[in-house]
Amino acid sequence: MHRQSPILRWRKFPERYRLEGNRCNRCGIVYFPKKELCECSCKEFSSFQLSGKGKILTYTEIKSSPEEFSEMTPYCVGIIELAEGPKITGQITDATVDELKVGDDVEQVFRKFLAVGDSGVIHYGVKFKKIE
Repeated sequence: MHRQSPILRWRKFPERYRLEGNRCNRCGIVYFPKKELCECSCKEFSSFQLSGKGKILTYTEIKSSPEEFSEMTPYCVGIIELAEGPKITGQITDATVDELKVGDDVEQVFRKFLAVGDSGVIHYGVKFKKIE
């Protein structure tokens, strides 16, 4: 995760912290992250709140991570197909690689990503947790 100013992070708050995408007003396709031009050539969209539920399409275990994430290593990352259609990459938390399989149902959770700097400013965001 590259460092961004607090203002830029705040501007992406609905998208990054609440999985807010948009839906084409003409054909109804849902996008995440938000798009400005639909594949049907429409430029008119409405905000759309994604449910945060989906299925694991594929996953892997990260054993050698960037320094910022070393305290979490090893951890799992996967491509999640959300119930509304978009596919996103996200960390899968509270499970080991041996506990996961393609097709598992997951849901979004709000968790700590990392602490930055001498003061330990904590960055939070969306991760995914297997639904039991």
